[in-house]
Parts: sequence; structure tokens; C-alpha cells
Amino acid sequence: MSTEVKVPTLGESVTEATIGEWLKQPGDAVKADEPIASLETDKVALEVPSPVDGVMGEQKAKLGDTVEVGTVIATVEEGAAPAKAKAAPAAEKASPAPAPAPSPEPKAEPSDASLTLSPAVRRAVLEHGIDPSTVKGTGKDGRLTKEDVLAAAKARGKGAPAPAVPSPAAAPPSPAPAAKATGERRTERVKMTRLRQTIAKRLKGAQEEAALLTTFNDCDMSAVIAARAAYKDQFAQKYDIKLGFMSFFAKAAVLALQDVPAVNAQIDGDEIVYHDYVDISVAVSAPNGLVVPVVRDCDTKSFAEIEQAIADYGKKAKDGTLTLDDMHGGTFTISNGGVFGSLMSTPIINPPQSAVLGLHRIEDRPVAVNREVVIKPMMYLALSYDHRLIDGREAVTALKIIKEAIEDPMRILIDL
Repeated sequence: MSTEVKVPTLGESVTEATIGEWLKQPGDAVKADEPIASLETDKVALEVPSPVDGVMGEQKAKLGDTVEVGTVIATVEEGAAPAKAKAAPAAEKASPAPAPAPSPEPKAEPSDASLTLSPAVRRAVLEHGIDPSTVKGTGKDGRLTKEDVLAAAKARGKGAPAPAVPSPAAAPPSPAPAAKATGERRTERVKMTRLRQTIAKRLKGAQEEAALLTTFNDCDMSAVIAARAAYKDQFAQKYDIKLGFMSFFAKAAVLALQDVPAVNAQIDGDEIVYHDYVDISVAVSAPNGLVVPVVRDCDTKSFAEIEQAIADYGKKAKDGTLTLDDMHGGTFTISNGGVFGSLMSTPIINPPQSAVLGLHRIEDRPVAVNREVVIKPMMYLALSYDHRLIDGREAVTALKIIKEAIEDPMRILIDL
């Protein structure tokens, strides 16, 4: 019997998606709840599971097709996968060995999750000459990620000869020409994912609609660094999570947003919407681009709860399992470009929010303290804001509150 696989409900206000990747091909064995396709929406990528055990049937949509909620995109034939052809029974009594036919499981069929390679991973495999069957995947269901391939290439050592050609599961339909040998220059056109298109549209829209302005300050990180060094082991032992910088900045931002409500507000038509809670969107790098899951109720959460929420979102972003609910809402955003080495930037607000805090790398710099030059671990802070709603005085005040709370974390504890 054939079972239809339909596009699931995608979330509030999301009615369609794009077929981003087929994870199973016709004839592949599938289990109930095993992902068979990846869909890309305006906000996240999500996987469509098989409703039953069986065999992958017809794919009713192609890669890149736009499909609406409820559309049938594939079928699954219930029952076991077709058995492998059995070898003839041994006819010669002289052969003591059993016939080779009772099919031993193949080591890694192309349908195996670990060898279902995304286009980016496939390109990395071919570029570095890595056999994907020899690399342990860290993605969801053991799938290889681009980072897994790069790590394997690095471990192999620079200048070492490449291993054998990758397995057929990873090879493209037709081999690419040896461009490096001939000196040929090539270009590649790749259609933007729906998520990337939406990111581009939203950021451009923010520039065109909002009156963007950025105010800067610098921050002495000595106190936070000292606090982490003193309590990180006890913190990890008690809460089973690392004590990071982000929780300090989230709690410092709470103080600022409560004292300057406009920075936590948004414009809706000709009205201003103020929030009596603080939901912070934390920018996280995902395989398909930058995403901003929301850590809710930061004004009531503890340091450990904030760190745990951020860690969970980071893992889900890497595995590609963030949901629309994870992304919905948010009253303020924190983006940490420092993890990539950024010294200073002007972050763009995440509409309909009105402000975003940009964090940057920490570096030792000479600063004047009590008329003496000393070396301090300093970080530049940037607050971009919508000047239609937030005055310069309010923006500067909010950033100053964040700076002072980081330089003296006791302010966070006594709500000052």
C-alpha cells in the first residue's frame, strides 16, 4: 500500500517552502519518522519524516520546487525493501564453504544517513579527496557536515597525497574537468536558498525603512574574565554547562532595556509597542546562514538557564533542527562577531526590533587608568538602533548601562 508524504504545517504565516534536498531516493528503505526530504522556508530549514516503515516511492517534486502546506511531495510503499538477489545454492559437494549468497549487509549503502551528502559537503569531499565512508559524521543521524570533511583533510596533513577517489555515493553524476591541471578558470552558479533570499530581503528592508544609526563604546572585560576564571569550574560542576560571556551581556542588556524601554520596543504602523519582558534573539551561525533563535524571558532566567538555552540553540543550528517556534518573536538582538575575529562593526537591526547589540573580539590595548597607561582586555561595543523610535540620548544611555554592568558585574546582582 502506498502512503502519501505531505508538506507539514510550517508555522504561523508560513504557507510554502522549497524542496532543498532529497535525503532518500526511490527504492531506499525508510523507517517511520526517518527524514526523507529537507524543506527550506523563509525562516528555517526543516526535515519531512516518513509516516511509515517501507520503501521510498515516487518523488512528486523536484529540487528547488516551491510547494505549499498539504502538497503531496512523495510516496512511501509500506513493507520491507526488496530483497537482494539470492545466489544459487552450492552445487559442488567438494566446496566446504557456504554459498556466498545469504546477503551480508553492505557496509554503507548510498541511502545510509552518513553518506547522504549535501551539495556543500559533496564539493568539500571532492575538493579535498576525502573518502566520506572513512569520516565519522557529527550532524543529525550521523550525517557528514562540511566541518567534518575539513577536519579530516586537516588531520591528513598538508601536502599528503590524496586517498582514493570518493565512494560512488558522493560522486556527482558526471566528473568535473581537471581545471587545476589545465589552468581553466571556472565559475559556478548556485540558486540562493529561500532562507538566504529572505535574509537578504529583510536586511535590505531594514536599511530602507528604518533610520539606522550606530553608537559605539569600549568595555574593559577584566572583571568578567576574572569572574569566569574564579567560578567556571564550580559553575560547570553545578549546572553541567560552561559559563560564557553571552550570559553576562544578556543580563547586562536586561538592565539597559528595563531602564530604557524604547530600546526594547518596536514600531507597528503608527503605534509603538512596548514590552514588559525581555526576549533576546541570539545570532547563531548555521550551515544555511545566520539565524537568530530567541532566548525568552531573560529578565527572569538565571545565568545557567541562559547559557543552557544558547548551547541548545547552537547545537540545533549545527544539526539543522531549529524550528519556527525557536525563531519567533524577540524584542532585542545580540550578535557576537568577535568569535570570527571582528574588531568593530555596525550591526543591522532584526526587524521588527528596534535595536541590536554587536559584540567584538577582546584584545589587549593600552588605556589610561588614574593617569597611568596600563594594558587591559578591551572590547568595542556597538548598538545599532532605529532613530525613528530611539533618540540618541536613549541609545547612548542604554549602551553605557551595558558597559558599566560588564565592567562591574555586581551591578547585575543588585539590579543597578
